[in-house]
Amino acid sequence: MWKIAIIDDERQVLKGMKGAIPWDELGAEWVGEAMNGEDGLEVIRLTQPDIVITDLYMPVMSGLDMMEQLRKEGFQGKIIILSGYSDFEHARAALRFHVTDYVSKPISLPTLKSILSNVVQELEEEEEKRIRQWELEFKMTLYEPFVEKEWVRSAAVGTLDHAYKDSTRLPPSYLYWQERKHVTVGIELIRDERARCLSVSDWNLFRFAVSNIACEVARKLFPEMEYTELHSTRALLIIHPGPGHPEQLEGKLEELGIRLNDSIGGYLKLVTRIGIGGVKDTWTKLSDSTEEAFRAMDQRALRVASAHEVYMYRENSSSEPGNVALFPVKFSYKLATAMKASQEAEAHQLVLDYITEMNKQEGLSQGYVQMLGSELWGIITYSLYESGLVLDDLFTNDQIAKEISSLIVPDQLARWLMDKITRICSSRQWKGSSKHRQVVDFMTSYIHEHYAEELTLAELSDKVFISRNHLSIIFKNITGETFNNYLTRVRIEKARELLMERNMLVYEVAEQVGYKNIPYFSTLFKKITGMNPTELIKN
Repeated sequence: MWKIAIIDDERQVLKGMKGAIPWDELGAEWVGEAMNGEDGLEVIRLTQPDIVITDLYMPVMSGLDMMEQLRKEGFQGKIIILSGYSDFEHARAALRFHVTDYVSKPISLPTLKSILSNVVQELEEEEEKRIRQWELEFKMTLYEPFVEKEWVRSAAVGTLDHAYKDSTRLPPSYLYWQERKHVTVGIELIRDERARCLSVSDWNLFRFAVSNIACEVARKLFPEMEYTELHSTRALLIIHPGPGHPEQLEGKLEELGIRLNDSIGGYLKLVTRIGIGGVKDTWTKLSDSTEEAFRAMDQRALRVASAHEVYMYRENSSSEPGNVALFPVKFSYKLATAMKASQEAEAHQLVLDYITEMNKQEGLSQGYVQMLGSELWGIITYSLYESGLVLDDLFTNDQIAKEISSLIVPDQLARWLMDKITRICSSRQWKGSSKHRQVVDFMTSYIHEHYAEELTLAELSDKVFISRNHLSIIFKNITGETFNNYLTRVRIEKARELLMERNMLVYEVAEQVGYKNIPYFSTLFKKITGMNPTELIKN
């Protein structure tokens, strides 16, 4: 309820105003009155009204002096002046105190109602804005770890916006990057006979285990480091070495690569290939080190130990003819991101650009084209799994294997990939998988049963074991609206039903459907239904 205080030295005016104001219609309540500015000051300090209606000429302390003192004390409420004097000087003086309206006595009932309605509407809009700002700040505190994690990955693969490639735009947790050198260590899981038999869900569990092992091993040699996943077979360690001789650093990096090779193979029985990029003086060149790390693997650059698949990047490393893998990290990451967001056109363009570069290479064998097809399909499959979509309903493993085995040249690979991307995106956008429909059906049922509670998408994501971001995409693809919009619509529809029964007051209905802020509820109700809650009760 909006609180209104009235300050006037005429008792008849005070009585008339209290009786004339449509309190219920405005969603307002009377909280106090006074007959001079000094008493009015105390009433306002005590009750903190949202709206003050005051005269100017009063004994003891004038309305202007009272307003000046209130503003000095930080009072933010709306002030409406109702005065028997309408000269310009008084109006100009009042403007200094951010007066909302200046009205001459006597005032008609329609004019009073109109002025107060406008002020209440202004208050409601300001309240809604404050709530949105608070929600934004609250969400930022919740999302900060996720945002920073994505920032690290984007910095490592080179997809940061140009504006963020500035030391002043470093997230607070990573300010120490300014004073350090940086080097990346790429980890690639090899799809050998055993790995190919793993389901997507099992592969996901293995990747989680790899991250734990990699971080544990790396921190023993380099305390300051980050780990980020790139796509289905690739991950990355970002190392920030302390001061020391280059030879010592190179030795420690080689030791790290060998330990990673041994530990992941020993604990998980997974074959890995490790690539070590070049050391960079600034974090803005981090993506260069990432490309170098995986290029060292692809080109079989300097091998640090004969018994281990660990490779060190060297400038001008020679590569074996016909074995150049144009498989840049940035491309892989962008393709996975496009598939997660069901961005068909973006994914098509990425594939076309990639194949155009491939066609510039000579000596690419049929086996090499098929190997790339398998790797790219792995990227797409895993990225969709992260979004909650398993492709079993669309394609069988035998079908995909047979189709890949028939690919001979890069252009065939491009056509095959683009066809699959179109079918996947069309299925996700217009139909949704059966698993998705089951998830959304559960969510909508849960909303209808628990709409009065403080529901969040994060809470439901825990119940269906799908990440919040991907659950948001799934829900919108199938329902056509966001989770928050759907929840609001359900709440307002239920509120409308309760109001039409005329057994409850507006604030009771608002609380019944999950809104503690009555003005915010009224604003949402009018936005969706086209009328105020009080209008519905009176009709």
